[in-house]
Amino acid sequence: MNPYYWVGYNLTKLLGRIFFRLRVVHRERMINHGPVILAANHQSFLDPPLAGSVSDRAVYFLARRTLLDGPFFGWLLPKLNVIPVDSEGGKDRTALKALIRILKAGEGTLVFPEGQRTEDGRLQPALPGLGLIIAKTMAPVVPMRIFGAYAAWPIHQKWPRPGHVTIVVGEPIYFTERDLESRDKELYQRLSQRVIDAIAALSLD
Repeated sequence: MNPYYWVGYNLTKLLGRIFFRLRVVHRERMINHGPVILAANHQSFLDPPLAGSVSDRAVYFLARRTLLDGPFFGWLLPKLNVIPVDSEGGKDRTALKALIRILKAGEGTLVFPEGQRTEDGRLQPALPGLGLIIAKTMAPVVPMRIFGAYAAWPIHQKWPRPGHVTIVVGEPIYFTERDLESRDKELYQRLSQRVIDAIAALSLD
């Protein structure tokens, strides 16, 4: 971790415990070495820092380019491993190619298969962007489900409020060449759907 990421990482863990009573279930399932894709549902702006704090190492994130427009965030966010995305829903191929390069270099990334925040708290359909990344890297995927972040900071609310956030970590998914045998136009969607189904299967029980 660079110094900026280290400060943000530890501050996130502290504030997560204080304001959101952050709890992580099955942290031992996390992959903390080699290439890995952390895949989580997307409930609020809290998701990237809180989900990223579950990993013991620095990971890379995608964020709308408009968040980097100001001079302060334009300077800070790249130091926190944020990669700007030009379009909604993870359709920016330049950003996806950047994640592919990062994974091939043995690093970790955090991806939201839904592409954008939920408007009602429920899981949304998976988009094919994650499937593209999987097919190009064969990186293992750790599914994660976030509970409580929507109640703390729903999409229509300007500021967050204290709450209870729990992140459940699922068993890693390892893809093989057999998963890529049927290289039709639905391949990326099928790979993404497999991950969103694993996220949907996670519960607080």
